[in-house]
Amino acid sequence: MLSTADNEMLTQVGKGTPMGELMRRYWLPVMPVKELGGPDCDPQRFRLLGEDLVIFRDSNGDVGVFSETCPHRGVSLFYGRNEQGGLRCVYHGWKYDVTGQCIDMPNEPGESNFKDKIRAWAYRGAVHGGVVWAYLGEGEPPGLPDFEWTAMPEEQRSFALGQRACNWMQGLEGDIDTSHLFFLHGRLDPDGSGNIGVWHDDKHPTLEVVPTKYGVVYGANREENEETTYWRITQFLFPIFTFFPAAPDGTVPGHIWVPMDDHHTMVWTVSWHLKKNMADSARFGTLANAGNPAGELLPDTAGPLGRFRPRANKSNDYEINREAQRTETFTGISTVFLQDQAVTESMGPVQNRSIEHLGRSDGMIIQVRRRLLNAAKALHYDNVTPPCVENPEWYRVRSAIGTLPKGASWYEHMHDWLYAKVDEPPSLELAIPR
Repeated sequence: MLSTADNEMLTQVGKGTPMGELMRRYWLPVMPVKELGGPDCDPQRFRLLGEDLVIFRDSNGDVGVFSETCPHRGVSLFYGRNEQGGLRCVYHGWKYDVTGQCIDMPNEPGESNFKDKIRAWAYRGAVHGGVVWAYLGEGEPPGLPDFEWTAMPEEQRSFALGQRACNWMQGLEGDIDTSHLFFLHGRLDPDGSGNIGVWHDDKHPTLEVVPTKYGVVYGANREENEETTYWRITQFLFPIFTFFPAAPDGTVPGHIWVPMDDHHTMVWTVSWHLKKNMADSARFGTLANAGNPAGELLPDTAGPLGRFRPRANKSNDYEINREAQRTETFTGISTVFLQDQAVTESMGPVQNRSIEHLGRSDGMIIQVRRRLLNAAKALHYDNVTPPCVENPEWYRVRSAIGTLPKGASWYEHMHDWLYAKVDEPPSLELAIPR
């Protein structure tokens, strides 16, 4: 459990809050570049860390990230004309380049230098690894995060997005909570198809939690038989990234838990493969819903919260099927993504961690909370640079899954794969959840 004060520090991301200021030291993903478009694309709204922003690409393809309000009279720049090297407000024609500098003020006298004194509230933006990123901090931004997937060819990586109506941290904690796997995502028949859920006899894993320079990693083991142990390796990377166990075919999946505000999160599912192409339907599932783990999406609406909303949601109880719950799966909810969404949103917009009761299986959650809180306090009180900010190469890690001989060290056997030093999965029997 956490004190009320620590829970507020952990979950609040607005400007001036300790966690919000920590988040503003990192590049954060906004949307896949295909969703935004190329040079002179239409501006789009989005909300990040409680700030309502517009994003666009100018005639050179450079990214502009602005506060939504024009500094002249407060009109929304979402309606602006993106043309000839800048975004022009439609109210009086004031035009801004991607740095926020006003470069044209057609309703003022030609000899006036007033435009030179006016700037829109602008942040840094960049395109990296098929993603549009924003840096909401002050001063010169750090290097962009060097995830392995950012260097993959487009055909070998995939993105899918879904919005959750809850705080970012309770979503992230689901990724680092291995003991829920064979309950929430489980099937009732141990001999049934893996397409309708996973199964394992051992439902109380033993955790080995290891602090790292990039965050925290754990190995969770379950007994397979008298000779082998089934291992799942999951990482948390500062401040909002998780990698969960790799698929048996070598695909490496992860999530990015982007705080839109204290009560809404955009969760990215990022997957990549070192050698083979991802299926066409999976490479960008948000466009036609194909391959999106959130399932069918509702039509986009105006406003910063109007995108990537699953059709199955709290208003319809995530389309729970009680007959399927009685006969097939533990929940009766159709997909892993929606099963996670249902339980995390049911905690409320922000979980009250002062009344929870944590056990041994929650060891990773305890460690990650501690690391985040300590980093936020160190930055707030002593101006200590948070982990990974000055070392973007620390993001070069992978998750893993497999079966090892009983007593073997998962860290030793999987080390080179986990730290992206080799391109072949470790030499061990890959375990597929039955």
